[in-house]
Amino acid sequence: MKYQLFTYEKTERMARSGISIGTDWFDLGHVASTAGCTSLAAASLDDLVARWASCMPELDTLAADLATKPDRFSSAALDPASLVLRSPFGRPGAIYAAGANYRDHVEAMGRAFNQKLVLDPKKEGVPPWHFLKAGAATLSGHRGEVAYPARTERLDWEAELAVVIGRRAAKVSVSSALDYVAGYMCANDLSARDHLVRDGVDPSSPFRFDWIGHKCFNGSCPLGPVFTPAQFVRSPENLAIKLWVNGELRQDSNTSNHLYGVAEQIAYLSERVDLLPGDVILTGTPAGVGMETGTFLKRGDVTRVWIEALGELETRIV
Repeated sequence: MKYQLFTYEKTERMARSGISIGTDWFDLGHVASTAGCTSLAAASLDDLVARWASCMPELDTLAADLATKPDRFSSAALDPASLVLRSPFGRPGAIYAAGANYRDHVEAMGRAFNQKLVLDPKKEGVPPWHFLKAGAATLSGHRGEVAYPARTERLDWEAELAVVIGRRAAKVSVSSALDYVAGYMCANDLSARDHLVRDGVDPSSPFRFDWIGHKCFNGSCPLGPVFTPAQFVRSPENLAIKLWVNGELRQDSNTSNHLYGVAEQIAYLSERVDLLPGDVILTGTPAGVGMETGTFLKRGDVTRVWIEALGELETRIV
């Protein structure tokens, strides 16, 4: 029985965990208490992913009960339209993000800037490339509002598949890498393009680039709307991915265009540092970002990221 998990605001200062099956949404703590699953009753999604292997069987059983005995849990039902959703995870570990990892995006950027970019990095022996986004302060949830970052005029969107690690991964093989994935989410890697290069710094300087200013500001990593356990995603390498700005389709691709797949990214990162439960990997963005055409976000704009089987993540820029 497919289920998805989410985090919502019970009050302004208190977050609660939820579970959805199809169009039915429930308070996870209430459902768990009713079913006698005390270990799940007060757990946040951060707590669950920290002990994902032991929690999964309980969640599977709970989801089956919800599907077959809905009346038993009617008092835990929620109206999804009225919920204020937060990022599913409030205390993520490291947030790794892949750059130049969609074939169509690399081709589009090469045409736009007359650059000779590597279209087949594996063949040329070029490894995956990642940067880091900061943690909790960068998060935003579904229908969240993100303040336009200061001193920025070129704010861009990037629809991405987010991968959440569910157990410690140290020097894992590509063939086993997906066994370490707890699940998946939609993400939007918001980017302040005009902060990538530092003004007044010589082009030959190794200190010319500012990846923190470019990628790390409050709300720069919207995640959600829900967390989908990996067992319900047949393959992360064949998912349609789209993004709209104010209802206009800007990105329309498929994760089959990954230059390095999810398993390859996990294996590569785990050679350099152990990946821990709660770590997040943003796996790259397809063609159609604003930088390709010089079109950027303005205050009041609304982006929507949709990924097949994972849901739709909406963000408003204010």
